[in-house]
Amino acid sequence: MKSVITLVLVFFASISAAVEVGDSAPNCELNQLSKAKPVQLANPGKVTYIDFWASWCGPCEKSMPFLEETNTELKGKDFKLIAVNLDESKKDAEQFLKKHNVNFTIAADPDNECANTYGVVVMPSSYLIDKKGKVRHVQLGFNVEDKKELRELINKLLAE
Repeated sequence: MKSVITLVLVFFASISAAVEVGDSAPNCELNQLSKAKPVQLANPGKVTYIDFWASWCGPCEKSMPFLEETNTELKGKDFKLIAVNLDESKKDAEQFLKKHNVNFTIAADPDNECANTYGVVVMPSSYLIDKKGKVRHVQLGFNVEDKKELRELINKLLAE
């Protein structure tokens, strides 16, 4: 019983520590999944979409085509998309990505350090950050119906 209470307290503490709209985006430095090239999550001067995902996540599977489509359509604009994988095994992430041909930055956070900084508790969790580094939208989970609203938010931030 004591372990259940502790688990519940940890869960609610992580929710209260979650990054929210209006917060400055935390800057985590991670390595790309495919190579040891560092990735900075905070990109002042660019609209940045950060998506935390894992290979075992069903909604993450549905979000990948949207992420690729968005990244392709906004290529050459002040937009950066970074997908942060939370799998403990690099192999699991690589197998997932073989099914999804994506051309955006994939960072690895196998110890969940950055995910904990953001307070990620739902998969996928996405953060839309404006050019000044402020979180302007938090998307918990993914539904195909959300695509239009997300694209409108991204375009609005690009126009600012």
